[in-house]
Amino acid sequence: MTERREQRRGFWRENSLTLTFGIAFLVVLALQAVAGHAEFNEQMTVDGLQPLTFGEYLTSSDFAVDVSENWQSEFLQFFLYIFGTVYLVQRGSPESKKVHEAGIEDEQQQRMGDHARSDSPRWAGTKDWRQSLYARSLGTVMGTLFLLSWLAQSIAGTAAYNDQQLRQLEDTVSWAGYVATPDFWNRTLQNWQSELLAVAAMVVLSIYLRQRGSPESKPVGAAHTATGIEG
Repeated sequence: MTERREQRRGFWRENSLTLTFGIAFLVVLALQAVAGHAEFNEQMTVDGLQPLTFGEYLTSSDFAVDVSENWQSEFLQFFLYIFGTVYLVQRGSPESKKVHEAGIEDEQQQRMGDHARSDSPRWAGTKDWRQSLYARSLGTVMGTLFLLSWLAQSIAGTAAYNDQQLRQLEDTVSWAGYVATPDFWNRTLQNWQSELLAVAAMVVLSIYLRQRGSPESKPVGAAHTATGIEG
């Protein structure tokens, strides 16, 4: 019994970062649903229409577009950051590789092919398409998630936009028509600019500021010019 308890405690401790942020995500998503439902029904009441139940709101296009438009901007941020940091550097930032290491690096540095170790992922030691695919798998998956969430946003956005058009007794639009509207690009670009600003701020501020114990920060005593060093 004690051993099982220790195993559970060890699992939570070893995965605390993922579990904490995963739980926090679900809590915030639930709070967003509650707040969004209240706001949506306020507008429905103003328009003289029947409010939706909470369950109906969760399956509505309005809730779907609000969620997906945030997801796609987050995945875009990581997709651009993952590929951008291959070639782009920032002297003094722990978010950057050392200036002279810009590029894809050789197989020895990447522990690929003949340089793979016993604990390396199996595909890293191959010399065919599997190695090439695995070597780009993180960026590829992030890019795919961005495209899928962007597509979900555009589809849900079309439905939400058309619902609003019908309430105002105006003509509806097709998916292609909605993607060309200012409403779609306003929703999209306001999220993109905030994500790009956050990345730029993190890169620059981490040159001069520190957070003791965080791998996202340089050691407290590291020089401002030290690049690619984590705490």
